[in-house]
Amino acid sequence: MRRKANSGPQGRGQSDANRHALLYDVSRSFNEQLELDKLLPFIVSKTKELLHAESVAILLLDAQRDELYFPYVSDVAPAVEKRLLQVRFPAGAGIAGWVVRQGLPQLIADVSKDERWYRGVDSHSGMTTRSLLCAPLRTKGGVVGVIELRNHVTAAFTDDDLEFLDTLSGSIAIAVENARLYQELKASEATLRAEVVVLNRELTRHHRFTDLIGTSPAIRRVFELMESAITTPVTVLLQGETGTGKELIARAIHFHGPRQNRPFLSVNCAALSETLLESELFGHRKGAFTGAIEDRKGLFEVASGGTLFLDEIGETPAPMQAKLLRVLQAGEMYPVGSSTPVFVDVRLISATHRDLETEVHRGRFREDLFYRLNAFPIRVPPIRERGEDLPLLAAHLLERVAARFQKSIKGLSPAGLAALSRYAWPGNVRELENELERAVALARPDDSIQPKHLSDKIRNPIQPPTGNAKPRLLRQARDAFEANYIAEILRQNGGNASKVAGLLGLSRVMLQRKIKRYGLRREVREAS
Repeated sequence: MRRKANSGPQGRGQSDANRHALLYDVSRSFNEQLELDKLLPFIVSKTKELLHAESVAILLLDAQRDELYFPYVSDVAPAVEKRLLQVRFPAGAGIAGWVVRQGLPQLIADVSKDERWYRGVDSHSGMTTRSLLCAPLRTKGGVVGVIELRNHVTAAFTDDDLEFLDTLSGSIAIAVENARLYQELKASEATLRAEVVVLNRELTRHHRFTDLIGTSPAIRRVFELMESAITTPVTVLLQGETGTGKELIARAIHFHGPRQNRPFLSVNCAALSETLLESELFGHRKGAFTGAIEDRKGLFEVASGGTLFLDEIGETPAPMQAKLLRVLQAGEMYPVGSSTPVFVDVRLISATHRDLETEVHRGRFREDLFYRLNAFPIRVPPIRERGEDLPLLAAHLLERVAARFQKSIKGLSPAGLAALSRYAWPGNVRELENELERAVALARPDDSIQPKHLSDKIRNPIQPPTGNAKPRLLRQARDAFEANYIAEILRQNGGNASKVAGLLGLSRVMLQRKIKRYGLRREVREAS
């Protein structure tokens, strides 16, 4: 039997007056708070106090997924809180779902006798629910959620309690909606700021799409695959040596596809530690670690609706591989320091110079992630496999370099082109462009590029040993070439190790190891 509040008319009138006064004060306090993470604990605390409930929960409606979820949980153990924050269930399920669908408050004296009761929440929380008091959170746009009170502390919930909660829920709904709109406005502002930075950066790179030139069968095959990738949302894996233009291909796929008006972001997975990479990709919440003085969106969230390019995906550590797989499978991620998932819609294009299938067999890369990434592989050929493209590619790059240096150059001389054609180009397009920058810097205005403008390694490339000459071990030959090549790139760039690491596709730490190994410290200066 339901308990009636204050049986006498005078007692009931006094109680009503007190509740109306409290309602006014609480409603005013609700509407003064615009931070959702501060508003929800305040609502829960005040409602629990006013209606003498063991616990209070707010469930909000995710209209896009048609699910109810807990944005805030109190009075439970941390492990239980983490579980409940991850609980989502269909918006029509349970008593809470019925209240959302019907838009009507409910008083359930004994939930065990109600066929609508959803027992999943108790199983996750370890609590026992006997009775419930529920009211929909109504706004002009419809029901946005439900407030749910569990178990009266001393007796039972009454009809007066239900009426009061239904009245209070109107103020709660308005406060929650205002806070959500404020939160969305702040998020939109942060996203727009990030997108402006990204788009400004893209404007300076947009012209580089023209680097994708050539007529060889190898590059034509790449173009054919790109056209198919542009018209479908398939996940692309670009495989090829350093400097072959994998990022240019990723940009072309994005900017010629249906997501072209949304952000394109890129990150080199090999250039960041695991901790920094996680924060860069997934973002973090204020206080998640030392120095996290405010919430920060990750690249997945900023790129939502657009494309994220993960270069050197093969360098990601195992824990990061698991988190990337979750994003690919469910479209959800967790910012560092948050137990609430963020849902994103991102097209992922990744690249690697490694043979990921071999890495899978060696246990260095997750097999399930590999198959997700490798849905549409594109192998980007090195220059040595598309030799017939070199004259066209070199002429194009030379024209662009000369324009950037504001120097009139009459093109490549036959002898200069012949020298370029004899070289193997282990650094591919990136190395070719660096060589032409050096040549243009040395040439006088209106000169054509001659062999004398080219570096020693181009004029006198190392030939494989012939006749009776004793060959060096392959490792020795490779180390000698790598040492000479790194030394040359350092000289071309004034010893700037940070710049050279980027040009070579290496992390700063890896380049420093090679500089130490090959004794190249004299070539290095610290970037100012």
